Amino acid sequence: MIHVRQLVKAYEDPAAGKFVAVDSVTFDALPGQIFGLLGPNGAGKTTVLRILSTLLKPTSGLVSVNGYDTVADAEDVRRHLGFVSTNTAIYDRMTGWEMVRHFGRLYGMPERILAERMEELFERFHMGRCRNLLGGKMSTGMKQKVSIARAMVHDPPVLIFDEATSGLDILAAREVLDTVQMLRDQGKCIVFSSHIMSEVKRICDYVAVMHRGRILATGTIQGLIEQYNQNDLEELFYQLVSMDNSKPVLGKTGIA
Repeated sequence: MIHVRQLVKAYEDPAAGKFVAVDSVTFDALPGQIFGLLGPNGAGKTTVLRILSTLLKPTSGLVSVNGYDTVADAEDVRRHLGFVSTNTAIYDRMTGWEMVRHFGRLYGMPERILAERMEELFERFHMGRCRNLLGGKMSTGMKQKVSIARAMVHDPPVLIFDEATSGLDILAAREVLDTVQMLRDQGKCIVFSSHIMSEVKRICDYVAVMHRGRILATGTIQGLIEQYNQNDLEELFYQLVSMDNSKPVLGKTGIA
């Protein structure tokens, strides 16, 4: 569903020289799977996700989503993908219903099908309170529900959640995690980026630990814990990052 091979993203800075944000990253994410991209702030996770969603072009490497190349077939990729983050813009002067409808129309959905899909999503996520509420008056949790609904309105097979619970209270964060698991159970391919260990441990089927633009390890959580002889995910993460920090940096890597 998602195939990434030897992905590199580099930036040229006239003053500081070359910065490598993503360095030879390779991984696959499958249908019916929550693939966790785990790493500290600045590890390069968001850069990878922006390339997956066609917001950035890779310097080199191959990236495909549901069989479509993110550079050559960018429009097709966007039709098959939904993106949710805490930085997703909410329009202050549009209601929740208007925002979700606007994005459905951008995807070219027929009005009847769009209306039925919206009714389904607003009921599923208990969004009655924000249906006619302007974005500028919504709580953080309500805004995130609208972000999720608009990312799902065209029923994409692939969804990306980039730090989607950051800044949410415990109840709103729990609803987001429950939604991600529900989507996995529907056969969606989910990429879940986070630095919150408890969330990753709870919902992810497979993880990749990222640091300084590189993937340090991939596997199931239990498999990696056993492989590196650690007690839990947090200790595993600390060991991998500490070991990587002790290595010399060959290039300037690790910008978000």
